[in-house]
Amino acid sequence: MKKAIVTGANGFVGRTLCEHLLQKGISVVALVRDNHTDLKDLDGLKFVCCDMLDYKDLPEILNDRNADVLYHMAWMGSAGNLRGDYKVQLDNVKSSCALVEACSKMNCNRIVFPASIMEYELEKVFQTEKEVGINSLYSCAKLSADYMIRVLAGAHNIDYIRTVISNIYGPGEYSPRLINSTIRKILKKEYCKFSSGEQLYDFIYIDDAVEALIRLAENGVCNKTYYVGSGKPRPLKEFILELGSIVDSEVQLGIGELPFDGVSLNYDEFDMNAVENDTGFISRTSFTTGIKNTLEWIRNKESGIY
Repeated sequence: MKKAIVTGANGFVGRTLCEHLLQKGISVVALVRDNHTDLKDLDGLKFVCCDMLDYKDLPEILNDRNADVLYHMAWMGSAGNLRGDYKVQLDNVKSSCALVEACSKMNCNRIVFPASIMEYELEKVFQTEKEVGINSLYSCAKLSADYMIRVLAGAHNIDYIRTVISNIYGPGEYSPRLINSTIRKILKKEYCKFSSGEQLYDFIYIDDAVEALIRLAENGVCNKTYYVGSGKPRPLKEFILELGSIVDSEVQLGIGELPFDGVSLNYDEFDMNAVENDTGFISRTSFTTGIKNTLEWIRNKESGIY
């Protein structure tokens, strides 16, 4: 692989992906919404301003052609109330379709699209009579985009690789997701409440996750879905207790104090060995090491706060 295009390059995963690609000597074009980007400190990175709603115009905006792969990481309303805004989520689907057509015109013949286990959880909910929350529109849109990208990619002779990413964590994250928010709360001496944590979870360190994405762009099989995680799911409670003991050995955690009304995956839904079999990738960062690295980054980045 010599050249890659990354949408959503300002995000937690997108930025780290750009860093790793550049370290490997790969030319990277980062698509960002506007000039207010924190990517300017990455030596050698080319960034182009293009809003998702303007992806149809990308062949005129972007002069670079013949990229080996496009990573479609951008998604509006991936968190917060916009998850439940159907107009925003439909715009994501339309932008994703326009991106495939743009790739065809720019001679980019491979697309990597990240999904998440939330789509699988949604499908499992739909098999029950439970009420489906409004924020599930996000997962509905991701599923729709997956189907439509695959169809359009096939029509344009573009290889399409879908990844199902488990819970990513690590340095560089500011989102309210579980690992990041829990570490910060413990450091602030806030009391943390959780469900009983019996449901299976899997976490993957950010460096491992982007390495898998790079390997898949190089060696992944067209139209195959790959699970990207540590491959060692276990009850969520075990992860939480381990995290707590690393951040503060004396912390008291409110495990079992929140109700759990979701659905649980047993992870038989995924082929845990597909990435290794097809690319040779193995997740190497233990949860303990990953949490220590993340904790150190938070403390150094925000010294004086914690």
